[in-house]
Amino acid sequence: MDARQAILTRRSTRRFLDKPIDDETLKEIIEAGRYAPSGGNSQSNRFFVIRDRKILDQLVEMVKDSFSKMEVYEGMYKSMATSITLSKSGNYVFHYNPPCLIVLANKKDYGNNLADVACALENMMVYANAKELGSCWINQLRWLNEDEKLLKLFYSFGMKEDERIYGALALGYPDSEDGLPERRQVERKGNEVIYI
Repeated sequence: MDARQAILTRRSTRRFLDKPIDDETLKEIIEAGRYAPSGGNSQSNRFFVIRDRKILDQLVEMVKDSFSKMEVYEGMYKSMATSITLSKSGNYVFHYNPPCLIVLANKKDYGNNLADVACALENMMVYANAKELGSCWINQLRWLNEDEKLLKLFYSFGMKEDERIYGALALGYPDSEDGLPERRQVERKGNEVIYI
């Protein structure tokens, strides 16, 4: 698959098979993220690659608990409101049960932290599509990046005290009829282009 096709056919996957990703493919996907551009070539992203089902389940419970204590307000970002509502119902799995969740952290006082993480996530999503894997950008850990329990857990994994989580990626084999990611090209109705 060429780069253009990999970009234009990438879609989010929210249903995954319980099938591990082979180590070599996973390393290639992570490498694609590590080679993303960064402000001033800082290369300050830290990648936490979580494949342990107990840790993935623990994160689900932590996220659900944190969101269930929040309240929805008018004008709130729709996805955040959905996370809160579903957490209060007790029926919320923020990462869609992938076999792998890649969590990215960066320096909390660095002005390009979110931008650098975004570039790495996009590289990994496009590469995953080319390798016939599904992926989905996960925001919930970023929304909780000052949550004390979440911080403590990630400190135990090696996150530094001056770092915070700015994004994550659910990654795995799609649970679809043909076993492939959804690749239907969807017309763009936004993202206006103005030539000067």
